[in-house]
Amino acid sequence: MATHSVASTDQQALPLQVISVRELLPWALFGVLLALLLLYFVGAEQGATAMTSGNSVHEFLHDGRHLLGFPCH
Repeated sequence: MATHSVASTDQQALPLQVISVRELLPWALFGVLLALLLLYFVGAEQGATAMTSGNSVHEFLHDGRHLLGFPCH
């Protein structure tokens, strides 16, 4: 008779859970909002549209701006 230890490689089927759109929608909207906010700070936080004064945000995100193809000079 064979015994299996806790570290056995046997796989067990996990029950699938269905996530409704009503449960997913707030998280999807939150993710979109965060993505848009990140895109704004990386791509447009300078000049006339700046939400902060000074160049601190621009300099902090400078390399990421070039990596994503945004011109900043």
